[in-house]
Amino acid sequence: MGERITLAHGNGGKLMHELVDRLRIKFSNKILDEMSDAAELCVQKSKIAFSTDSYVVKPLFFPGGDIGKLAVFGTVNDISMKGARPLFISLSLIIEEGLGISLLDRIMTSVREASRRARVQVVTGDIKVVERASADKIFINTSGIGLIINTKRRIGSKAEKGDLIVINGKIAEHGMAVINAREKLGFISGIKSDCTNLNVQAERCIKASKRISVMRDLTRGGLATALCEIASFSNLGIELYEKNIPIKGNVRRMCDMLGFDPLYVANEGKFVCFVDKKDASKVKRGMGKSAAIIGEVVSSHKKEVYLKTVIDAGRILQMPVYDQLPRIC
Repeated sequence: MGERITLAHGNGGKLMHELVDRLRIKFSNKILDEMSDAAELCVQKSKIAFSTDSYVVKPLFFPGGDIGKLAVFGTVNDISMKGARPLFISLSLIIEEGLGISLLDRIMTSVREASRRARVQVVTGDIKVVERASADKIFINTSGIGLIINTKRRIGSKAEKGDLIVINGKIAEHGMAVINAREKLGFISGIKSDCTNLNVQAERCIKASKRISVMRDLTRGGLATALCEIASFSNLGIELYEKNIPIKGNVRRMCDMLGFDPLYVANEGKFVCFVDKKDASKVKRGMGKSAAIIGEVVSSHKKEVYLKTVIDAGRILQMPVYDQLPRIC
């Protein structure tokens, strides 16, 4: 693994998975070993989902979002992917000395508006202040709790053979919006982050089908990394159809110019649903007009994601090692 932590250890790819495994084995238990973004817990007669995450995005504000909005929606979405209705979140701030109070107020206003939109309450929190140059203005940690809606069908981390893969919309917008703002590239493209809450769409999917095996939001590492994780954990193969993957033309052009692969670019408002083929069309309708069926789960090429390209060639998608875009969430 090497002797030092690098930015690549936080990109959602191979190095991060190695680091997570190295730490996970120190606390190994049935819930943690499922490697889900949210834990499914049984409290008396109720089943809840619990999740925590930290946000270090740079810059703090970008087209379509900001660190406050990102923190709320990121945790809400992780809970929603377990088939749960988000209810409560915590809010902890690590603030660098010298941060303007007006800037902090602006971020907290965004947190309040995002919480109202996602219908969750901020119920506890904490503040720590560190010396100048000890942080980058502000870091935010949120944890969340939600009530699992359908206790008869568990939404886990393993796909099932024959599942179709449905995505709710166009990919790679968040990563491109952040890098354009961060590096001041000057692209007049109108690209905005897709940062939004997914709890409403996720609940529609759950109502549409009782045959959903996995739901996963596509954050760090993008679509390809998420599918690699699911294929590996499920010990099954995935076939992905490039022609069906929705990408806006301006996003694709920006990726081409900068040398980014949109399949590996982060999103903050996109998710995939692995569902029995009998219900795929119903789930697609529940996701909305931008949704598409982009692939299926197969028993061949286990633990690998095989991309069928638009020119009818084949390509194996692998877990990334190095960072395309650090600090995008």
